[in-house]
Amino acid sequence: MSLNMHIVVCIKQVPDSAQIRVHPVTNTIMRQGVPAIVNPYDLVALEEALRLKDRYGARITVLSMGPPQAEGALRKALSFGADEAILLTDRSFAGADTLATSYALASAIRKIRLDIPVDLVFAGKQTIDGDTAQVGPGIAIRLKMQLLTYVSKIETIDLDKSELTVQRRAEGGVQVLKTRLPALITVLEGINEMRFATMSDMFRAARYPIRVWDKDAAGIEDISKIGLKGSPTVVSKVFAPTPRTQKAEIIQTQSDQPGDVAATLLAKMFARFPQLRDAIGRRGE
Repeated sequence: MSLNMHIVVCIKQVPDSAQIRVHPVTNTIMRQGVPAIVNPYDLVALEEALRLKDRYGARITVLSMGPPQAEGALRKALSFGADEAILLTDRSFAGADTLATSYALASAIRKIRLDIPVDLVFAGKQTIDGDTAQVGPGIAIRLKMQLLTYVSKIETIDLDKSELTVQRRAEGGVQVLKTRLPALITVLEGINEMRFATMSDMFRAARYPIRVWDKDAAGIEDISKIGLKGSPTVVSKVFAPTPRTQKAEIIQTQSDQPGDVAATLLAKMFARFPQLRDAIGRRGE
């Protein structure tokens, strides 16, 4: 069965969190000299969209909001096999929190689907620079799309019936959910492995004329809802966690057999936390 789907994947260019430093005086993140990367969770979402393209046939549009330098993230997505790329960049978007960001991205998706209907929107579960996991759900609410978060597997898609079945990670197990299209999906890390870019796609990505939209082209109807004006979130302080001074303890065991290792660990735990032995004993009664 060949399905003619249109998938939008929202990606973000973020500073490499492994190299971020916090200014000791201003308590703000120092981004100067820190390399930018595509948010790793968004790459998981992109790969899942590409797998649907391989399986069913689809058109994939990648969408990002950021400074002009974010074009690099879009070209990377194109090199993996995405078909179209749109960059939302405007000084009016600067300083946006998750509320303003979801408003801008939802406006752009609304503009996109005026030309081509959108069946699915993919997003990573969160970004490594914010960790709020709010933008994806915010887009879904604004576009009145079905929302499926923390998806671990896409089982089936039926465009004729406009139905989608997925597995979703939940506390205590896995949920199997069926919903109507269009839908927005946020995916978990570890459910796939990003493919390598082909040489032909890399050349295409380098030459591709990325569409650049300002606030007017993106269909922003209310400028009070974008950028700093539309961002009620206030960050009072940013700080790095205090490094732990306690060193790891090396525990010697008589052998590497599981029974000996478990017995040694339990003995160490009971010696350090005597109350554990009593608590375990009471549970067994």
